[in-house]
Amino acid sequence: RPLHYRTLMGSRACVRMAAAAWGSGFLNALLHTANTFSIPLCQGNVLDQFFCEIPQILKLSCTDAYLREVGLLVVGICLALGCFIFIVVSYVQIFTAVLRIPSEQGRHKAFSMCLPHLAVVSLFVSTVMFAYLKPPSISSPALDLVVAVLYSVVPPAVNPLIYSMRNKELKDALKKLIEVVLVQQQ
Repeated sequence: RPLHYRTLMGSRACVRMAAAAWGSGFLNALLHTANTFSIPLCQGNVLDQFFCEIPQILKLSCTDAYLREVGLLVVGICLALGCFIFIVVSYVQIFTAVLRIPSEQGRHKAFSMCLPHLAVVSLFVSTVMFAYLKPPSISSPALDLVVAVLYSVVPPAVNPLIYSMRNKELKDALKKLIEVVLVQQQ
């Protein structure tokens, strides 16, 4: 029940989690912005992306960007590792609680609600790791663009679909729509 966090967990825990998320996001954005504006660009300002990706900006730099890349990588890994550990601990607690449900039907219903979200998180984490940790030898503008779309567009686009599919009325309407389409194709 994601909308009941305040009553289930207490307001202190909610405030701490929100502050941690906002603080780490702000710190990460501040570091990337400061780094971006301090880089001298000598290869133009055209990126082979549809939004500014840090690795793409570093490719335009006149100076050796090795230390900047390492610094950004270390900060990014620390933030990502912290988030990843938090997510894993959360899912372990969720799965432990679900496994304590006495009825098989209750466990199945609980797992069916968690697994789609876990799939979206896994898609996001795996594509981000591939995007930022792949060796430069397999890097190409087309591959970089596809991977960037996978981790920046697909998970946010899929989330509303996943959460709305829990709604029984929406499921029934979607079934009716599919039946109508199938009947029209015959």
